[in-house]
Amino acid sequence: MSDTLVFIPAWNEEASLPDVLGEARRELPGVDLLVVDDGSTDKTGEVARKHGAEVITFDENRGLRFGIAEGYRFALDHGYAFCGRLDADGQHPAAELREMLARVRDDECDVAVGSRFLDGSGEYTPTPERVVGTTLLRLLMRVRLGQPISDGTSGMYAVNEKALALLADPYVCDAPEVEALVRITDAKLRLLEVPVAMRQREHGESSFRGSRAVKLVGTIGLALFASEALYRWRHGKNESRVGFVAHNATKPVKKVLGR
Repeated sequence: MSDTLVFIPAWNEEASLPDVLGEARRELPGVDLLVVDDGSTDKTGEVARKHGAEVITFDENRGLRFGIAEGYRFALDHGYAFCGRLDADGQHPAAELREMLARVRDDECDVAVGSRFLDGSGEYTPTPERVVGTTLLRLLMRVRLGQPISDGTSGMYAVNEKALALLADPYVCDAPEVEALVRITDAKLRLLEVPVAMRQREHGESSFRGSRAVKLVGTIGLALFASEALYRWRHGKNESRVGFVAHNATKPVKKVLGR
């Protein structure tokens, strides 16, 4: 059994998954692959199984934040020492995740996050709307997190077991990547941004457009400044997320069980 899980949240991605999973097999030999099928109406789950991935299928579309939490929960429950995340649309090169996992394995950090905007990140060209939105979000994140973050909405992560319980806990906002950064920094885990050469979006539309951009900035502001309050409201006013992760991060890593 591998000590590393790579999971892929997916919703109606039957067309892109064969290439994504094939690339992951080539570039990340020996890792276990999991597809979290978020209630797809196409053959996402069937295609994932055909290409050798473990599959968790939701009975309805729940949204990305639930798929992300489920992926980390699977890694935590099955005792993986390391975990990575790729997107199902093919934007995240598996070779870049391999390098990020190597940094975590070498104990450079507890969490590595891929950035499209650091020097050395390649030819990724953001839209004008994304440039404006990203600049504003960087200012907000620096105020809240106490450190600069160049790409706060990146979904490309590599983590060790110290972060699993923290990231597996259900997300309370619809900006799970930003909420994850709040959890990581509040828990004093070692966070490292890594320049990665992500691919341009081939399908779908960027969130940084028109009214969607305004809504997204508001959602991210909520994740940055109110996620802890929402967490306490859901779990009890005396329960903090920092205490939760401090308790769980010290638990021994379970052995991975055969399937």
